[in-house]
Amino acid sequence: MSEEKSLNFIEEIVETDLKEGKYDKIVTRFPPEPNGFLHIGHASSICLNFGLTQTFNGYTNLRFDDTNPITEDTVYVEAIKKDIKWLGFKWENEFYASDYFDILYGFAVKLIENGLAYVDELNSEDMATLKGTPTEAGKNSPFRDRSVAENLDLFTRMKNGEFEDGSRTLRAKIDMAHVNMIMRDPIIYRIKHAKHHRTGDKWCIYPMYDFAHGQSDAIEHVTHSICTLEFIPHRDLYNFLIAQLEIYPSKQYEFARKNLNYTVTSKRKLLQLVNEKHVTGWDDPRMPTISGLRRRGFTPSSIRNFCNRTGIAKRENLIEFSLLEFFIREDLNKTSWRRMAVLDPIKMVITNYPEGQEEMLHGENNPEVEGHDGERQIPFSRELWIEREDFMEEPPKKFFRLGPGLMSRLKNAYIVRCDDFVKDAEGDVTEIHCTYFPESKSGEDTSGLKVKGTMHWVSVKHAKTAEVRLYDRLFTAEEPDREEGDFKDYLNPESLVVLKNAYIEPDLANAPQQLEENPDRRYQFIRKGYFCVDADSTPDNLVFNRTVTLKDTWAKEVAK
Repeated sequence: MSEEKSLNFIEEIVETDLKEGKYDKIVTRFPPEPNGFLHIGHASSICLNFGLTQTFNGYTNLRFDDTNPITEDTVYVEAIKKDIKWLGFKWENEFYASDYFDILYGFAVKLIENGLAYVDELNSEDMATLKGTPTEAGKNSPFRDRSVAENLDLFTRMKNGEFEDGSRTLRAKIDMAHVNMIMRDPIIYRIKHAKHHRTGDKWCIYPMYDFAHGQSDAIEHVTHSICTLEFIPHRDLYNFLIAQLEIYPSKQYEFARKNLNYTVTSKRKLLQLVNEKHVTGWDDPRMPTISGLRRRGFTPSSIRNFCNRTGIAKRENLIEFSLLEFFIREDLNKTSWRRMAVLDPIKMVITNYPEGQEEMLHGENNPEVEGHDGERQIPFSRELWIEREDFMEEPPKKFFRLGPGLMSRLKNAYIVRCDDFVKDAEGDVTEIHCTYFPESKSGEDTSGLKVKGTMHWVSVKHAKTAEVRLYDRLFTAEEPDREEGDFKDYLNPESLVVLKNAYIEPDLANAPQQLEENPDRRYQFIRKGYFCVDADSTPDNLVFNRTVTLKDTWAKEVAK
């Protein structure tokens, strides 16, 4: 009997609500602000919200929280939709907070009419001074006791554009002595003379997030409004406004965001990295954005598995970046095609292989797949490229590759023995000379020779060149935004290494076409890591990104 998957605490709440008959159908929403690209933290929220309604047969809305026209753009809207679709989720309805501007304005008028909101003329500094402290009650604004008629008139004039930005706000009238600072007459509308990406110049007043959030949930009959922990203090205001407006009683629940080490997920800081050109853009493969992870070669299933299997918690926690890498390795090991690429080449000449002779060898696409997912042909000839690290002039004991007198197997080919080598004027080895054993051909070996090492290679005559980009952690500090000084002081200078002239086996020249045939096509460069074709590739210049190494090399570096 298979063991049932345990429920996280939010799933337990939903299951209980359904059993008690509180709801006929579960409705959640994912409400990003279109002021930047989604990152791995958002992926966790996406998987949670959409996963809940998949598990409990409900639906999820995508709602853009577009209440700040200054920072928002349709470019971000389209990028967010692309990311969610790529992760494998489909929303029931596409909404915008701006869809509800007329309704929200009516809600604000209702609060004024009920004596629960007033127009304030205090500037932000004076307002903060009067707000008090967590241990000291605040003081009322001198404009708090305006009449309903005066407030209605002023709010109408705010809407009509008669006042400058920052000169007036609409505040909820609650309690300036409330233990929760957010409940001390919070601002619910502010003036912003800025063109909105959807409503244009129709509005010059815009609701604050706390006013738009809960009311939008109620309009859509969202049953479970799921937020991250920083919104716990906002729950009192969420419930207060819904109750006073007598609208659908959506409920807010909070969970802990996932924080990855060696990165930052603040949109402000990510935008800073982009604008100051520390990275090439929002989709730079070193960025923790979903578009960056996609470009680096991460798969949707690897990110979903990471989000689901790391669980939903009630307390903030720091998760190892290496755990995210574990899930992509687990995925790509099962699906990636094996190919050979030499990144730091040195030439090998097989002196007893006839000049001008060539032969085609066979290689499996993926030995982890039943049937090996097909095969490809690999050309073999007298001159080969091998990795420079696979040869040593004076090899130590237990070095199982090549050195004077040492033997090793060439992947899918023959056993070779190193006989001698050639150096240039600077003393660097430029060429090694080897003997091959014809009876040692892979799959047909009758030589009786035993070797422990296997090396990858590429035929010099048939090799194609490619640019290979090796990506690593963007920061050297585990929590860069918590270190002293500027977080950018901890940028990793080796987060990107570009190899301009790597040699690849000829089948990899077809990688762009193979990607068109299968958008999930990835490659394991044998012994080097997992790679994908980059968008910068052209027919004359192939570019491959390293998604992840074969093993967690970073852990070893930290341990040094």
